[in-house]
Amino acid sequence: MIKFVEDLEEQGHALKGILTIKVFKKGVLIQEIVDKNLIVDGARNQVARLIAGNVMGRSVNRIAFGTNGDEPTVADTAITNAFIRNVKGFSYPATGQVQIDWELPVMENNGMAIMEFGLLTADDTLFARRIRNDPIHKEADISLVGNWTIIL
Repeated sequence: MIKFVEDLEEQGHALKGILTIKVFKKGVLIQEIVDKNLIVDGARNQVARLIAGNVMGRSVNRIAFGTNGDEPTVADTAITNAFIRNVKGFSYPATGQVQIDWELPVMENNGMAIMEFGLLTADDTLFARRIRNDPIHKEADISLVGNWTIIL
């Protein structure tokens, strides 16, 4: 069974994600980042339970911004020094995809050097994590807008 799962992952049959971040300074776009992220083990557990009908607390409903720049691993369970916001909405750009829209406005989380991003479910399970080697220094004139696309 494990070999079969590994073969599927090599063929692209695994949970994947793409994080898009737009950084604005005084309302002007100064940077756009698009990159893959790591879907952690917590996500796989959540999806397995959803399929079985155990839906309470399983949906992704928040994004976390943190300060840890350590490389993500599938065993990650939290975002360091997390500042958490509700996501803005959901759409379905293609078969087997969900896009999760989010924002961090100018008046929130100022002073943080943002090194990591994470998606959280309603029961506080970390679903996905992405780090940056070059922090985004969140100041009062900086806002972030983005989306996180999960591909099944």
